[in-house]
Amino acid sequence: MSGSKYIEIPIGPQHPALHEPILFRVKVEGEKIVDVIPSTGYNHRGIERLCEDNTFLRDVFLAGRVCGICNVIHTTCYSECIERVGNIDVPPRAKYLRTILNELERIHSHMLLFAILGELIGFQTLFMLVMRDRESILTLKELIAGNRIQADYVMPGGVRKDLTPEKIQQIKKALDQVRARIKYYKKVFENDSIIKKRLSGVGILDVQDVYRYGFVGPIARASGVKSDVRCEDYYAAYNDIPFNVITRNECDSWSRMMVRVDELFESVNIVEYAVDHLPEGPIGPKAMIRTVKAGEAIARVEAPRGELVYYIISKGGDKPYRVKIRTPSFNNILNCQVMFKDANLADLPAILVSLDPCISCMERLVVVEENGRAEMKSLVDLAR
Repeated sequence: MSGSKYIEIPIGPQHPALHEPILFRVKVEGEKIVDVIPSTGYNHRGIERLCEDNTFLRDVFLAGRVCGICNVIHTTCYSECIERVGNIDVPPRAKYLRTILNELERIHSHMLLFAILGELIGFQTLFMLVMRDRESILTLKELIAGNRIQADYVMPGGVRKDLTPEKIQQIKKALDQVRARIKYYKKVFENDSIIKKRLSGVGILDVQDVYRYGFVGPIARASGVKSDVRCEDYYAAYNDIPFNVITRNECDSWSRMMVRVDELFESVNIVEYAVDHLPEGPIGPKAMIRTVKAGEAIARVEAPRGELVYYIISKGGDKPYRVKIRTPSFNNILNCQVMFKDANLADLPAILVSLDPCISCMERLVVVEENGRAEMKSLVDLAR
C-alpha cells in the first residue's frame, strides 16, 4: 500500500454488528476496504487448560461450554476422541441418537444465523419470523435431551436419555412444520430484493483461496469445494444415513447463506431417517467411564460452521494429559480478510455475518517468552 493513503476504522471490540467481543481494524480508502485485520483475545476462558485439571467425566461438561450454540456437537467430538483413546464401543442406538441431536443443533444454529442476518441488513421481519420458527427446534431439543440450549446429552460410550415412540411422533410432526417454513425462507432468499442486493456479489471467495487459506464448512462449500466431515470421516450414524453434501459456485455471501438453507432440508431428512430406523438396544455403557488407558487420538466432526477437531493425550487414569481444540471459526475468522478486500465499507456487516462467526469458541492464548519476559499473546496475532 505504499503511496496510498487510507484511514483505519475500528469495528469492535463492542459494536452493534458484533454479538461477541472481537476487534476488526478496517483500513479504507474512501468507501473501499483495503485491508481488514482481526484482533482477538477479548474473550479467552482457558477451557483447554481447565480440561487438563479436571477428570474425563467432568470435561464432558467443559467441552459442552466451549460453544453454547453447538454444545452437543462439541461433546460428541470430545466423546469420540475419548472412545478412540480407550477403544470404547458405542451402541448403534446411541449413535443414531447422537446424530439426531447433532442435526437438530445444526438446524437451530443456521436459523439463528438467518435471524441475525435479517437484523444486520435491516430486515426486522425476517429476524422475528425465523426466531419464532427456531423455537420449535429448541422445543425438540428439550424433549430429547431435557434442555433447550445446554443439553449435556452425549457422554463417552453413549448418550444419557432415550427416545420413546410418543416422542418420535412429536419429532416427526414438528419436522413437517419446520420443512414447510424452510421452503418459505428459501423463496425469500431467492426472490427478496433486499437480500439479493445486500448479499449477491459481495464478499467473493474463490476456490483457490479456500484451499490456500483452509476455509471450512459452508464457507468452503459455497465456493464449490465438496468437503464435509460427515461423509469424509464417518462418525455417529452418518455412515448408515443417506444425505447430500450441498455446494454452490457463486462464491459470494448470498451463496454462503443459500448453502445453509439447503442444508436445513438435508438435516430434516437425516433426523426423519434416524427416528424411522432407530435400532433397538442400549444407549450407553452399564457404568460411567471414569478412567481411560494411556494413548492419544484425534477426532473431528462437522459443526454448523465446519470442521471441529479435538486432540487428547492420556497417560492413563482419570484425567487427560493434554486437550487441544480447533474450532472452525478459528480457520474462517483468521483468514477472513481475503473476502473484504475491495468491498464497500457498508458491506462489511453482511460479509461478516455470512461467516457465521463464533468468537468465544475460537479464542486461544499462549505464553511466549521473548528476551526473558513472558507475555500472553493471541494465536491470531502469532499467526500474522
